[in-house]
Amino acid sequence: MSGAELHNEAPESLQDALTTYDPRPISVAVNPVALVVTECITVTSAMRKHARWAHSSVSAILGGSSNKTPAIQKRDRSGHGIVSGGEQEEAVPSRWGLRGKKGKSLQDNPLISAFARLRNDLKECKDIRSFDTPSMLHPFLQVIRSSSTSAPITSLALIAITKFLSYNIIGHDSPRLPEAMQQLSSAITHCRFEASDSSADEIVLLRILKLMEGMISGPGGLVLGDESVCEMMETGLSMCCQARLSELLRRSAEIAMVSMCQVIFKRLKTLEVESPEELEALEEDELDKDKSDGLRMDPTTNGDADGTQAKVEDPQQPADSERGQDDTDSNAPNLASNTVDLPTVVEAAPPMEIRPYSLPSIRELFRVLVDLLDPHDRQHTDTMRVMALRIVDVALEVAGPSIASHPSLATLAKDTLCRHLFQLVRSESMPILNESLRVAGTLLATCRTVLKLQQELYLSYLIACLFPRVEIPLETGIEPSLYEGVPQAPSLSKPAPSRQSSSSGRSTPVPVKDRQKLGLEGGSRKPDAREAMVENLGGLVRIPSFMTELFINYDCETDRGDVCMDIVGLLSRNAFPDSATWSTVNVPPLCLDALLGFVQSIADRLDDEPITDCYPSAEALREQRARKKVIIRGAAKFNENPKGGIAFLTSQGIIENPDDPRCIAEFVKGTTRVDKKVLGEFISKKSNEPILKAFIQLFDFQGQRVDEALRQLLHTFRLPGESALIERIVNEFSQQYFNEVQPEGIASADAIFVLTYAIIMLNTDQHNPNLKGEKRMTIEDFAKNLRGVNVMEGSDKKDFDKDYLQMIYDSIRTREIILPEEHDNRHAYDHAWKDLLIKAQSTADLVVCDTNIFDGDMFEACWKPIFATLSYVFMSATDDAVFSRVVTGFDQCAQIAAKYELSDALDRIISCLSYISTLAPDVPPSTALNTEVQVDKKSVMVSETAVRFGRDGRAQLATVVLFQVIKGNEASIRDGWNHLIHIMINLFVNSLIPPYFLSFQKTLALPPIPLQSPAQVIDRAERPADTGIFSALTSYVSSFASDEPPEPSDQEIEYTLCTVDTVKECHFEDITTNISQLPLESLKSLLLALLEQIPEDGSPRVIIVKPELPSAATPRPNGNKSKLNRPAYDPSLVFVLELATVLVLRDEETVENLAKDVVESLQSVIRDASKLHPVVIARSVYYLLGLLKASNDFDFLRAPVLLHTFSSFNPELLKQCAQPLLKGLTDCCKGSNGLRVELASSPDFWSILNTLHQGPEAAGDVFQLVEDLTTSSQPGITADNYEAAIALLNEFATAAQVGAVQEQRHEQAARRGKAPKKKPESDEIVVRGSKAMAIVFEMSSRVPKFIEQSHLETNEAWTAYWSPILKTLTHQCLNPCREIRQQAFGSLQRTLLSNELASQDHKEWTAIFSEVLFPLITQLLKPEVFQSDPLGMSETRVRAATLLCKVFLHYLVLLADWEGMLDLWLKIVTILDRLINSGQGDNLEEAVSENLKNVLLVMSNAGLLAPPEEKPENEAIWNETWKRVNRFLPNFYAELFPEEAQKPKAESKPKEEKAQQEESPKDVEAEA
Repeated sequence: MSGAELHNEAPESLQDALTTYDPRPISVAVNPVALVVTECITVTSAMRKHARWAHSSVSAILGGSSNKTPAIQKRDRSGHGIVSGGEQEEAVPSRWGLRGKKGKSLQDNPLISAFARLRNDLKECKDIRSFDTPSMLHPFLQVIRSSSTSAPITSLALIAITKFLSYNIIGHDSPRLPEAMQQLSSAITHCRFEASDSSADEIVLLRILKLMEGMISGPGGLVLGDESVCEMMETGLSMCCQARLSELLRRSAEIAMVSMCQVIFKRLKTLEVESPEELEALEEDELDKDKSDGLRMDPTTNGDADGTQAKVEDPQQPADSERGQDDTDSNAPNLASNTVDLPTVVEAAPPMEIRPYSLPSIRELFRVLVDLLDPHDRQHTDTMRVMALRIVDVALEVAGPSIASHPSLATLAKDTLCRHLFQLVRSESMPILNESLRVAGTLLATCRTVLKLQQELYLSYLIACLFPRVEIPLETGIEPSLYEGVPQAPSLSKPAPSRQSSSSGRSTPVPVKDRQKLGLEGGSRKPDAREAMVENLGGLVRIPSFMTELFINYDCETDRGDVCMDIVGLLSRNAFPDSATWSTVNVPPLCLDALLGFVQSIADRLDDEPITDCYPSAEALREQRARKKVIIRGAAKFNENPKGGIAFLTSQGIIENPDDPRCIAEFVKGTTRVDKKVLGEFISKKSNEPILKAFIQLFDFQGQRVDEALRQLLHTFRLPGESALIERIVNEFSQQYFNEVQPEGIASADAIFVLTYAIIMLNTDQHNPNLKGEKRMTIEDFAKNLRGVNVMEGSDKKDFDKDYLQMIYDSIRTREIILPEEHDNRHAYDHAWKDLLIKAQSTADLVVCDTNIFDGDMFEACWKPIFATLSYVFMSATDDAVFSRVVTGFDQCAQIAAKYELSDALDRIISCLSYISTLAPDVPPSTALNTEVQVDKKSVMVSETAVRFGRDGRAQLATVVLFQVIKGNEASIRDGWNHLIHIMINLFVNSLIPPYFLSFQKTLALPPIPLQSPAQVIDRAERPADTGIFSALTSYVSSFASDEPPEPSDQEIEYTLCTVDTVKECHFEDITTNISQLPLESLKSLLLALLEQIPEDGSPRVIIVKPELPSAATPRPNGNKSKLNRPAYDPSLVFVLELATVLVLRDEETVENLAKDVVESLQSVIRDASKLHPVVIARSVYYLLGLLKASNDFDFLRAPVLLHTFSSFNPELLKQCAQPLLKGLTDCCKGSNGLRVELASSPDFWSILNTLHQGPEAAGDVFQLVEDLTTSSQPGITADNYEAAIALLNEFATAAQVGAVQEQRHEQAARRGKAPKKKPESDEIVVRGSKAMAIVFEMSSRVPKFIEQSHLETNEAWTAYWSPILKTLTHQCLNPCREIRQQAFGSLQRTLLSNELASQDHKEWTAIFSEVLFPLITQLLKPEVFQSDPLGMSETRVRAATLLCKVFLHYLVLLADWEGMLDLWLKIVTILDRLINSGQGDNLEEAVSENLKNVLLVMSNAGLLAPPEEKPENEAIWNETWKRVNRFLPNFYAELFPEEAQKPKAESKPKEEKAQQEESPKDVEAEA
């Protein structure tokens, strides 16, 4: 492809890329042709004024020529020619512009003539763009190359050409532009002029630089060839390196070189896009090309007076540079000495294709720049190296990735550049260090994909230099545990030589001047050097993916160091303020900034979509890291004790079979962490011969000479010192080498054995520093030592081949076999570098990680030093900007930890911030002096905690940050809950957060947790206006005298208000809401932390004399202190128990998995009831019942056990627990039927209710509970608890007797005419009693069912189930309260007359007379009963008599056949007798007689009561009846049985008398 074609294809892309150099293209206002002519005149005018050309001819001025052959015709025929043949003849043997032979006219001076011809040619030119470009430039180029012109004239020619390019007179479409640009570059790189004034001379050089820059950057740069570019770059570099040139010129040259290199290396990127195939072909050519072929740049690199110049390629061999006459170029740079004139070049060469510059020139430029960095080349000064570093930096900035992607350039970067650069980093010169660090940073930022091992080497050096081995100093006020986790040393795989000796005295104060020398591998680097290194490292760390790449490519690989963790540790340690003592004051903030930048980069990727394609599995890397840790431990053990190490590695699965030598050999060869010396001694032991054999079998010696194979073997371990051990190794090596390789010309393994020994001896001899040169072994000596060793069978030959030995000798002499860890000098560095390159060939490229899938594992590995640093800085900082950055850092760390579920990390953040907040002390502060201050209808609790916290701005900030961190991340917290609970308790007991949680109110139906009442309550609104010092003093003295704390000051109140505002900023409501929705695993951690706050064995934290907790009434007045010695009330314990209970009761899952622990804790509290305040016990009882209700399906909490515990409380405590206990029991009874029955079936349940109902406050709740159990459709009353329920209802009815007083007062008032129109409403107790009676009666309907379900005999069941109801109703028929009594009487009547009561199957029911009716009437007849309600009891007696008769008649049929009928009837008659004779009055007598009359009539009609003659079998009942009736109603017989009464008395009287005589003893007994 020709230059023109390339230009036509893609002129714009490069031009666009170069607009930065010329953003406003210059346009020419004058005629371009005229401008060219003017420039010709300007140059020739200057030349004529020069003494040498003072007599030029008129034709030169007029534009003609003294030659008869027109130049144009000549040019037209040749197409290339510029001058005539005659002139050519004169020009060839001599330089233009020199004086001619004697008698020659100066008018023929070719320099001036050429300008005249150009002017003449331009006369007919209309468009300058159509004019032949080489022809237009030719006169100017002659001037530039002529050594006879002065500096001003040369400058004018350079100015003219610069204008042509700047004004676009020469543009991309100019004819023959490539040839013109090639000639131009050749001319300016071979510029000659007479030396005069040095300033003027340097101006010429400056103009050359400007012109070169314009050429490269302009459109013409696209058509420059490789050679042209190389020449121009060589010229520019020579100017940069010439020490004899002025500083200004050299700096200008450097600036120009930087600018040109930017364009040239950008060209590489352009070519990648436009012609990748062509670039690939060139790449192959470059790799195949021999170094001696192709382009070579050799810039002059010194300015010594002797004229020698140092060549970059071979720094050891200076060569003389050709110089012209002393008066022509003494001030010019030592440019190339080619002085062939332009016409010769133009006309002699046929037209040829000029290919635009590409990879060859770029590679050559890069090579020369890299070679300038060689720190061991004495021809190169530090100034030159700084210059080269700056240019290389630009090249990498522009095209770093492109350099890495091209093997020919990447090889230079990987080997030469890195080797020189990493040595320059060790320089003590700050300019060199700064620039080399910058280049290293740029190199790693752009090319690190192909520099995996080189990057590790560089970073390891920085880490070793910067990692201080000084313990972090203790600071007052900062807890050392805050900065735990900062490593004291890097985890490098091998300790550096300077660290072999143990250092001591670290724990003692170290003088500042000595701190710089403590344990630094890089020596005592200057503070400025350390700062520069830290800045460099910080720049790398801020690359978003850089640290992730380190983690994946190094920390997760077995044989690589933990570079990522070491850098984090290094930055963390150096962020501590004390690092300024061995570096500079800027280092701590720089390290902190880098560390926070690292955290920021992870936080920025949190929400990115995870990209997993083309990346290793995160799980596989975790396993790899775990394996690496094991191998590191195992290798360390191996280095101490090989057998112990192998045993450990076997136990961990690293070595599969310890009995297989190959398994052991593969491990020790495959890891770099085994000490080479230990390994050498181990495999050479006689007992380990199988391992030695297996070890050597792992090597591939094919195609290698014996010395090469030996070099490969000895690289892996260090030869032991004992000859027997060496012999064992050499013998095994010889056998395997001979058997495997079967080398031609070697007789046997024995011959190899001797040869190997000889090679080891030769190596020692050649490289022993104690031997002089003449004493060293020669090839002849070496061959002589091996004479007769190689005896070949069937041949007379006994010696090794001479050429073979010569190659071995040369190899050993030029390149020592360096045993591992043997040297510590440049040779060791070279050896290590070559070893690195060998390893690099088999090492995969670095994985670039533009993903967030590894961030979690990386952060998990290195969060400890980060948090330690942030905490320390937070505690020690004073600047708001620092606080702001650290706060952001904490927040981002928390987000990262929560995102990747790193609970340990989040817990550590919480721990640190909790400590800084001062709100989580181990011992809670006293609240004894808390003072409530009421101002403007607001109440503020002034406490020790609130005042101290309000005074501490750092603590406030830490608290806000803490809860900002917690909010939304609650699910990831584990151990951190301990600290948070301490804080919440502390705030709670000091009234800084409310005693209830808004989101939990629905769960617990309890009032808020009560707090300790304040020591005093002060109402500022009522304070008098006089607040002077006297009143303040009076207040203080009076408070002191009354043993009260002094009132809080305004400042303390202000601090408290500040604390309140801070707590508001924490948004506890949101956090508690989130807590209530935690997943199970997170909730479990919170509960464990809560339960840990409960004192063991229930013992209170402190027992002090404190007032009893008041009810929710107003706090006690000032100075009123109770002196009860009892357990202190600890609201924090209640807080913990309540929160735990609420969280567990959230849903079924939490109950099933978490409730058991809470139950056990609550039960432990209950068991120690005597040692705890009743409020704690009362609420614990409720919590347990709530858990019982929720956990009825599980067996860790059973109702009978719990109720038994409650019933064992002493009565006083039980009454104090009444409200929560009853509320809890009620809730449980509203729960599942099973639990309801289980509760109600427990004797302890009814025992508790019996105890509690006696208290007026609890009676109502007890009754509601019983009412629910007895009346609800749900099961509650069973055969087991039936009697207990009836008994309790009886108690409620009995308690209603208090209503009698009110009834009697109302009657008295009514009798006096003062009764209110409306009867007063019944008392609550009476209402309960009335309801109780209704329930008892209602329960009578259930008795048949109970009897049916009972396993008892029928008669026993009747007694068991009917008797309690009947006795209760009977008992309440005596109740002084008329309302209850009447209700009971009605219920009793209905019950006794019920069809379900009696049975033909048994006679137990007859007990209704003996146990119910008879005792009832007997009690009614007692005066004390009668007097409880004289008016009402009269009526009750009447009703009782009536009821007795009714019941008797109702069951008369069943009683007729009963054997006890006569006795029963006689008792009834006797009872009626007593009623009539009770003295109550006519009403009772009338009622009794009427009822008795009815009974007698009914009995008579039924045949039970008939005269003996009619019913002889009933004679007894007849006689006994009338015998008793006649006593109190003598006329009854005649009234009821007139017929019988009219019969002769004689007949009947004897019988009656006889009966009276017989029955008289019985009557006496009965009446008695």
